[in-house]
Amino acid sequence: METKEIAIFGARMVAMSIYHAIKELYPECRVTAFLVTEREGNQSSVDGVPVIALDDFERRDIKILIGAQEMYHDEITAALEEKGFRDYVRMDGKTEARLMEQYYTKTFGAVFLHTLKKGSRKADAAVYVSRFHGDRILKNQCKMEEWMHPIQSGAALAERAICDEQDNRGENISAKNANYSELTSMYWIGKHGSAEYLGLFHYRRILNLTEEDLYRLAENDVDVVMAYPAVYYPNILAHHSYYIKEGDWKAMKQALKELEPEYAAAMPEIFEEKFFYNHNILIAKKEVFQAYCRWLFPILERTEELSEPKGRDRGDRYIGYLGENLTTLYFMYHKKDLNIVYTGRRMLV
Repeated sequence: METKEIAIFGARMVAMSIYHAIKELYPECRVTAFLVTEREGNQSSVDGVPVIALDDFERRDIKILIGAQEMYHDEITAALEEKGFRDYVRMDGKTEARLMEQYYTKTFGAVFLHTLKKGSRKADAAVYVSRFHGDRILKNQCKMEEWMHPIQSGAALAERAICDEQDNRGENISAKNANYSELTSMYWIGKHGSAEYLGLFHYRRILNLTEEDLYRLAENDVDVVMAYPAVYYPNILAHHSYYIKEGDWKAMKQALKELEPEYAAAMPEIFEEKFFYNHNILIAKKEVFQAYCRWLFPILERTEELSEPKGRDRGDRYIGYLGENLTTLYFMYHKKDLNIVYTGRRMLV
């Protein structure tokens, strides 16, 4: 079959995932370049494929896949049009999900929720959607199903209530939101959630979950529903360096070694893989969700004490970022003893 050349606009999480999927599923296609707005801050190449600034890319004869977060698609499309590029595809959430489902089914052994048998009983689910008083207004709001409950994260730091549910009621760590981000709501859910299945979404990051899917959870004894992981090259070990200071990374590793040595020992092998769970969003059986919280938050609390400056003296979301890494570690560690299924995720703009 004749090789078809394509380029991908983007060189980070979404672009890498699309690249690996195309490489595995469509060997007749060859990715010739990763396109970026500016070369500064990006690698010179990824897996031998050059990273090229759009201004320096002269070919108009190959298709371009827009492999960036959907919130930037309008801006990227305008830039492509201005430069005379006409043959492009916007890889929106649904298009990306269809591609990645094929990839993960083949390479990761992933089972996707919508493919499971539908049962007769609808699971009792409470999925909380984290909101913050400083959130920007979205152009496309998601429909709030009856099992979705907005929760105000960092309510202890706000002057006004924006949700009926708030993360500063009862036992909570709401005042730590500047460092923990949405994890202050996760903590609250773990302490106060009572439904059969508990979950956390963000105001602009949600899992693709339908009413019908709730009938698949109990029928198939699903423990956890997660978004399919992102793919990083060559592995996820260095991923944290983009947004976590090395001192904070070392503090987290030390906390892990002190409190959960088995996981600390497993971390090097797991982080040599290329699959990473982003965004701290998931749905799980209540007992699984609570067990994860009991594991996670002592590690983060100890990390705050070990980091310099200490957590109480800063407010830079670093704990929230570290939480993503720990989410990856925990659920990769338990992938054989938990029934984890996957779905796509939407990035609202």
